[in-house]
Amino acid sequence: MSVLSLGGSALQTPLIRWVVLGGALSACALGVWGLHAWAAGRAARRAVIERLTAQEEAVVARRVRFAGLDAAVRRTRGGRWLERRLAATGLGVSAGEFSLCLAAAVVGLWLLAATALAPFFGPIAGAVAVWSAYAFLAWRRQKRIERFIGQLPELSRLLANGSQAGLALRTAIGMAADELDSPAGEELTRVADALAVGHPLEDALNDLKERLPSRELAVLVTTLVLSSRAGGTLVESLRNLTTTLEERKETRREVRTTLSQVTITSYAVPAIGLGTLLLMNRMAPGSLDAMTGRFLGQLAVIVSMVLYGVGFLLIRRMAKIDV
Repeated sequence: MSVLSLGGSALQTPLIRWVVLGGALSACALGVWGLHAWAAGRAARRAVIERLTAQEEAVVARRVRFAGLDAAVRRTRGGRWLERRLAATGLGVSAGEFSLCLAAAVVGLWLLAATALAPFFGPIAGAVAVWSAYAFLAWRRQKRIERFIGQLPELSRLLANGSQAGLALRTAIGMAADELDSPAGEELTRVADALAVGHPLEDALNDLKERLPSRELAVLVTTLVLSSRAGGTLVESLRNLTTTLEERKETRREVRTTLSQVTITSYAVPAIGLGTLLLMNRMAPGSLDAMTGRFLGQLAVIVSMVLYGVGFLLIRRMAKIDV
């Protein structure tokens, strides 16, 4: 019995050594993998912090000249609305800078109109300057939305390729942010930054949809949100969405080309009225002063401007076709 027990222990000793050695090697491998994962996570966190810090420093550096004015404007309700509108246009102008430039434009146009035409046209020119400034913001915002819509097919294609390659949706969004140009690259970078600091995917995408509202983006956001909630064939859905977005892009281009003449006409109508006033004052100097010096003349000028404005709005409304 003692010989058999000694032989069994002699056989078990090498096996135990191999088990211990294998466990030690596994522990070392897991330790190395853990250190690598920890270093990668720390590097990713440092990159996110540096990127957010760089953006904040850029904003602070840009607003140093009018920091006090900007803070005073943003404390008001209208200032906060203006700041959101400026962020949607992508101009890179603060609310204080815009307010200061608008005030300078109002004063300049007021004096120019009062000098070149008649003092009666000074307040009208100031009101037109304010309307033109906010109309310019709306135009820039709409142009940015249209450029973003034009990039949606490529964005959908990149997300589909990333999902097909096995990447998570958050990783695919970050990859698309690096690949695409502005404005899609900037907006997706904001989404990626929000996801990196812990915001839910649905909230980050809904913020994007609020900044750049459009039906095409709403469909894409709904597809991504539903896929993240319930799963499903995300790749196939994005492929089909890419085809649909490309067709809508071509349709929008055709409609815009067809209505370009109507758009030019809408701007030509008020320009004709302004040109008539300048021509009258040029042919008979002082005629505008004499006309606006009486109540009937002032009423006639106001009614004519209202009619020109109504004509402009009606022509623009007829040229607006939702696709």
